[in-house]
Amino acid sequence: MRAYLYVMIVAAAVTYLLTPLSRRIARRIGAITPVRERDVHAVPVPRMGGTAMLLGFAVAMVVAWKTPFFEPVFSTNGGAPWGVLLGATAVCLLGVADDLWTLDAVTKLAGQSIAAGLMAWKGVQFVILPIAGVTILSPWMLMSLTVLTVIVAINAVNFVDGLDGLAAGIVGIAGSAFFVYSYLLARQADRGDYSSLPTLITAALVGCCLGFLPHNFNPARIFMGDSGSMLIGLLLAAPTIALTGTVDPATISVLEIAPAFFPLVLPIAILALPLIDLMLAVIRRTRAGQAPWQADKSHLHHRLLRLGHSHASAVLIMYAWTATLAFGVAMTAFNVVWALAAGAVAAVLAFLLTIGPVCGRRGFRGHVP
Repeated sequence: MRAYLYVMIVAAAVTYLLTPLSRRIARRIGAITPVRERDVHAVPVPRMGGTAMLLGFAVAMVVAWKTPFFEPVFSTNGGAPWGVLLGATAVCLLGVADDLWTLDAVTKLAGQSIAAGLMAWKGVQFVILPIAGVTILSPWMLMSLTVLTVIVAINAVNFVDGLDGLAAGIVGIAGSAFFVYSYLLARQADRGDYSSLPTLITAALVGCCLGFLPHNFNPARIFMGDSGSMLIGLLLAAPTIALTGTVDPATISVLEIAPAFFPLVLPIAILALPLIDLMLAVIRRTRAGQAPWQADKSHLHHRLLRLGHSHASAVLIMYAWTATLAFGVAMTAFNVVWALAAGAVAAVLAFLLTIGPVCGRRGFRGHVP
């Protein structure tokens, strides 16, 4: 655990220290987010914070490469660790281009496909789907599913990045849940070596989010931009894909079958809020005769603001729902009863926080002095 925490701290420290430099460069080259009708910020804010996050992730991976504890990760996974860094660099550069020149949707989709393909080419891809120990898809279809999964994760995070600190916080919380899950899964394997590529990637990702948040929480001094939202979307997809093929259901007992299936379920729980927001946006815009990628002001966080929540409280409520879903599902793999009980309590609390302003207004109107 100490080695993972060390990597997390390195990623956080590098990201935190380099973010002011990214802000100054963004101002100098004109990577500024203007105030648009759909936005909630009141003044133009520099973007392109994803560049600092990429450098934080890169330094953390190099440090891990030089750490003896992680030697098996780099020696037994071929080029997979560097494949993740390659894909992350490609998608971050694509985001930088979009932060500067606002690329069209087709160009962004093509770039995202290339980044996902590079990562898959280096070994981070679905190998089997753990359903009764049988590979139900061809290698070509598994490769295509890998690319599709990465693209969906990238765009889900990109869609939810609408309030100060929202995307970084949600991905940091979701990544923490996956970190706990993958670490406990490695410990349960009882093989004496707890080093794991999915856990390493997630530790570095969480560190990047933690390092960026102090600069990005309301009121934000810099936005991560597409360079950041697409980056952390890819880095959230990478460990879930890498972990899916590491458990062979044919070799485990009935009591161990739940953790084998959870690599398929957990990514959905981790990205539940961004995925819900993405699907609702596509349905809403399609029904209105608009393109699915056409921006509007009806995302989940916009609805929370209209309920009466402040900017900061809306973000914290989204954090609460993310933690409830991600940690609840992750812990169900190891202790169903406790996970369901804790998840139910957390869900009730999150719901009460969500409807708080509505109840307050009704209570005020109903009071007769």
